[in-house]
Amino acid sequence: MKSEERRDLVEYAIAEHEISERQACRAVNLNRGTYRYQASKTDDHEIVQELQQLPEKQPRWGCRKMIDYLRNQGHRWNHKRIRRIYRDLALNLHRKPKKRLAARTALALGVPVQSDLSWSLDFMSDSLSNGRAIRTLNIIDDYNREVLWIEVDTSLPAERVVRVLENLLLWRSTPKQIRMDNGPEFISMRLEKWAKEKQIELLHIQPGKPAQNAYIERFNRTFREDVLDAYLFDNLDEVRDITERWLEEYNTIRPHEALQGLPPRQYAIQNA
Repeated sequence: MKSEERRDLVEYAIAEHEISERQACRAVNLNRGTYRYQASKTDDHEIVQELQQLPEKQPRWGCRKMIDYLRNQGHRWNHKRIRRIYRDLALNLHRKPKKRLAARTALALGVPVQSDLSWSLDFMSDSLSNGRAIRTLNIIDDYNREVLWIEVDTSLPAERVVRVLENLLLWRSTPKQIRMDNGPEFISMRLEKWAKEKQIELLHIQPGKPAQNAYIERFNRTFREDVLDAYLFDNLDEVRDITERWLEEYNTIRPHEALQGLPPRQYAIQNA
C-alpha cells in the first residue's frame, strides 16, 4: 500500500472513529513523520525557461549535456530535478530531421521535339468510400502529353516505381530524361541506381516550384476533375477500371488545346 493511501486511511480513522493520530498511524503501519510531511513546492520556472531555450540553440544536445552546460553556467540545480523537468517538457522525444536535398537548379520547361525524349512523373492521392487512402503514379510524355501509365494502389514505394518504369520500357523507347519533384520515392537510391543503369537523367525540380513540372501538374488537374472527384470508388479494381478506360479516351479522343486541338496520339502521328 502506498504512503498516500495510508495517509488517507489515517485521516478517515481520525474523522470517523475519533481516535488519536498516534493510534491511527499505528493501525495502518504509517510513521507519524511521514503522515505529517508536506511536500514543499519548488519554483521550476527558471529551469523550464533555460531548458526551452537550449534546444533552439543546440538541437542535438541530450539531457546529460544540458545538465553539464547548466552547471558550467553556474547553476546548482539537482540533476534529478533537471531531468524530471526535461521529461515533462517532452524534450526527450526524438525529432525527425528534415531530409537534406542536393541543390536543385531552376529547370527550363522546354518542349521536346519528339516522343520519348522527356517524361514526367508525379503522385496523386485520394480515398475509397470506406476512407482508405489510395495513391496514383502518373507518367506522361512531355512531347505530346500522352499518358503513358497511371499506377493505382494503396502504397507505391520506390521499388514499385522502378517496376512500372521497367514495364513501360518494354513497349516504349528509353527517354533521355525524366522530370519529377523531390518526393521520397523519387530521391531514393533505388531509382537513382536504375536510372544510371538505363542512362536516364533524373531532373528534380526545385522544392516549392511545381511550375517547373507544369506538364504533369496540368494533367493532374484534369485527372482530378474527370476521374478522382467525379466518382465514389468502393475498391481498387473499380479505380483501375475507370482510370484505364478514361486514359484511352484521353489519349485518343479528347482534344488538347496545346496540341492544336488534337488528342495526344493523333498529334504524335501527324507530327512524326
